[in-house]
Amino acid sequence: QVQLAESGGGLVQTGGSLRLSCAASGSIFSLNTMGWYRQAPGKQRESVAHVTSGGSTNYADSVKGRFTIARDNAKNTVYLQMNSLKPEDTAVYYCNLAQLVYSTQYDYWGQGTQVTVSS
Repeated sequence: QVQLAESGGGLVQTGGSLRLSCAASGSIFSLNTMGWYRQAPGKQRESVAHVTSGGSTNYADSVKGRFTIARDNAKNTVYLQMNSLKPEDTAVYYCNLAQLVYSTQYDYWGQGTQVTVSS
């Protein structure tokens, strides 16, 4: 099993910044992808940004140029630096870790952290 502990959400004004952190513990394999999803009220959960254990990243178009994802493999921790925040970034942000175990993908989720951007 894998446990994910998130931190760093909060309330910020438009144009402000926040940094989310997610520390993973438990049965973690060396090859995995960590990332962030978000879910706004009344909307489906959507992918925000991901980073592989090799350092490859990808971002949703809506956050490119504003958000930066990074990870510390030694600490099994992923970070999401969010700059130039907009009210539409308001959502619950969930950390995710995906890894292959004997050709089967397992997904683990954090409990979620609220990010609120006021206009």
